[in-house]
Amino acid sequence: MNAVLHSPLGLLAELTHRCPLGCPYCSNPLALEPREAELDTQTWARVFGEAAALGVLQVHLSGGEPGARRDLPEITAAAHAAGLYTNLITSAVGITAGTLQKLAHGGLDHVQISIQDSEPASADHIAGYQGAFARKLALAAEVVRLKIPLTVNAVMHRANIDRIENMVALALKLGASRVEIAHVQYYGWALKNRAALMPSSDQVKRAAAAVEGLRQRHHGEIVIDAVVPDYYARLPKPCVGGWGRRSLNVTPIGKVLPCHAAESIPGLEF
Repeated sequence: MNAVLHSPLGLLAELTHRCPLGCPYCSNPLALEPREAELDTQTWARVFGEAAALGVLQVHLSGGEPGARRDLPEITAAAHAAGLYTNLITSAVGITAGTLQKLAHGGLDHVQISIQDSEPASADHIAGYQGAFARKLALAAEVVRLKIPLTVNAVMHRANIDRIENMVALALKLGASRVEIAHVQYYGWALKNRAALMPSSDQVKRAAAAVEGLRQRHHGEIVIDAVVPDYYARLPKPCVGGWGRRSLNVTPIGKVLPCHAAESIPGLEF
């Protein structure tokens, strides 16, 4: 990794593009990196050490599904040894209770679980995986049992945007300390499937009002974050605070990018 002018605070480590789910809005690029090209355990350990030397404070262990990596406990321990705050971003499919125990012993600080809807059948349909919803709830319960802070990531689009209140209620029931009402951002697979995913402007406005009401109702119980689609914002939102200033992204094969969507911008080379 090369030094940057402004020391970033966060590193998104895309450990793999492999994932058992088939969400139509996935942030993975359209051309996935193969398993045999993925960085090995030792290389990721070196990346974490170099990142810490640059001023990075936390690492998001992501994918694809990071649970597809058999060496995930070793990778997590390496990030912890480098002095980084470790956040596992997972679909919960592929992470067993035993694996979670190993991750906790290795220094895992936080878990973020994506849940596709508050209704089991719809959640499984969106994820393209029968039984995914039940496995997510089971892992969330294990995370809370181990006293690891939990965030629920609720990706919102036309099929579930009218159930934001139910998603927050589910996050509260699971014992999450934070819920992200994360509207789909339209690049990569989401751009390809935009016609089926994008809600109307009125739906987005109602969703924003619902979030504000829920924040007031549940103040002190849970943190509710929300990101609206740029298509309906008055101005585009700032892009990660300026490329390389707040975050870096390392792909499964070791490309260092300013953000995980950078490769989808035509004409840019890294």
